[in-house]
Amino acid sequence: MARTRLYRDGRLEAEDFPLDDISEHLKDSAAVVWLDLTDPEQGDWDRVQEEFGLHRLAIEDASSPHERPKLLHYPQHMFFNAYSVRFNGGDDGDGNAEVHEVSAFLTDRALITAHGSDFDMDAVVERWDATSELAGQGVPWLAHGLLDVIVDGQFDAVQQLDDELEALEDRLFEESAPAIREVQQRSFRLRKTLGRMRKVIMPMRELVGALMHSREHLVDEEMVPYFQDLYDHVIRVTEFTENLRDFTATILESNLAVQGNRQNTIMKKVTSWAAIIAVPTAVTGYYGQNVPYPGSEKLSGFITSAVLIVILSVVLYVTFKRKDWL
Repeated sequence: MARTRLYRDGRLEAEDFPLDDISEHLKDSAAVVWLDLTDPEQGDWDRVQEEFGLHRLAIEDASSPHERPKLLHYPQHMFFNAYSVRFNGGDDGDGNAEVHEVSAFLTDRALITAHGSDFDMDAVVERWDATSELAGQGVPWLAHGLLDVIVDGQFDAVQQLDDELEALEDRLFEESAPAIREVQQRSFRLRKTLGRMRKVIMPMRELVGALMHSREHLVDEEMVPYFQDLYDHVIRVTEFTENLRDFTATILESNLAVQGNRQNTIMKKVTSWAAIIAVPTAVTGYYGQNVPYPGSEKLSGFITSAVLIVILSVVLYVTFKRKDWL
């Protein structure tokens, strides 16, 4: 499925027109075209390559999954690859991140985008409509709107992950067995999710910076402030992601420390109860010797041993309780 738009002199004149009309529209030097391909097949790439003269290697990168975010220069166009991120958090989420690849070809008067059906291109179109006063800037404006939506989505995902980690941190000291297991499992899952997000977020700084200072001088003076603002957002996201990396490591270390302290507490309790149990064992063992002893075979001997067991056990219990060993 393909979507198209035609801008002329900064105004939206047509959309959803056939691909065959693109050549006719581009004959006008004031026209700028956007072509969007969703889940393109090889036949679609062949038509686009014939229409715009796209480089074979760029098409290969766009059609191959899991390419690294990057910006490449070719004789007739530029190509960049980026990823949108959506975090599944909250009580109903699994703590994983959905990553969707977006490829873009930039010519003098055309932007060609390609992505899977999971990417929300409607959000990009809404961003363009909201900043239509910049439509006269052509392809740089279209590229900025696309990247701005992607970066904003990455920031939202990182913010949600941060909220998830803070909520997890608050549960570190819960004593119930289900809570302990959940904290352990979720902390490792969120760490894995963060690692996946870092792989697609960290290269964005290099991508946007290279686009701003490209040898084709894509960004003119009027668009420079907007791309600088976009670059600042990228830096915020990357720094936020790095901080979360340290935060995740701190949670894992704190969890291990809490587990160690909890184990020490359990060991103190077990040892204390063992000491208390040793008292009646010692007394009954002593009175159970096969030799005469004071009170042997008399009621007074039984009463004496019982009183010793109770008194010594209570003394040990009170002592351990005061020391917070029980």
